[in-house]
Amino acid sequence: MQAMRQIVLDTETTGIDPAEGHRIIEIGCVELMERQLTGRNYHVYINPDREVEAEAITVHGITNEFLADKPRFAEIADEFFEFIKGAELVIHNAAFDVGFMDSEFARLKPVRKTADHCGIVDSLAIARARHPGQKNNLDALCKRYGVDNSNRDLHGALLDAEILADVYLLLTGGQTALSLDAGSENGGGNGGIRRLPADRAPLSVVRASSSEAEAHQEFMSLLEKQAGETVWGKLQSPE
Repeated sequence: MQAMRQIVLDTETTGIDPAEGHRIIEIGCVELMERQLTGRNYHVYINPDREVEAEAITVHGITNEFLADKPRFAEIADEFFEFIKGAELVIHNAAFDVGFMDSEFARLKPVRKTADHCGIVDSLAIARARHPGQKNNLDALCKRYGVDNSNRDLHGALLDAEILADVYLLLTGGQTALSLDAGSENGGGNGGIRRLPADRAPLSVVRASSSEAEAHQEFMSLLEKQAGETVWGKLQSPE
């Protein structure tokens, strides 16, 4: 039986809507194998060939000047795709990041659609189903599950992916440990994140229950009524 490979992923962008020409400027990925951190990360900053909105800079602190000498998405697309291909992507508010990824891939040949090559798990939908009526952003979940996010003064794709990996594993049943040293070859850092003992037995894979899946579908239906067709709805639609 093939080992379960998951990639916890986060992006930072120039703004909130790829349909308005906004682009990805940072990608951060953390690899899990059988729900254990492997230490393999993927992290890159990207020159978007457009201005980063001032409001976005207040969120992530990534300036136009900083990005000026960074590679374009076309230059890193193949290595990024190879890193995520065949994995199950764990993303908080998946429709946002997947929408941006698909927009970037659509500019290139061959055109790649994320859902055609990866599974997609929305940790925000899981959190909302498990904690209805409560705040379920990453900071709120860190507080709820005791994950240290004290180094998170600004959003950053790799740091947020590392934090989300802890939150997701605790949200869905617990976590085994691996310290991600700041000096690792792929640029990881533990960011003060709480780790559980490394000698724990392997954890079972916990999938969303039927009631959780139904709660997620109800939420998406409500979102579609309020906002129209969503990227997530398109991903779930049959070809």
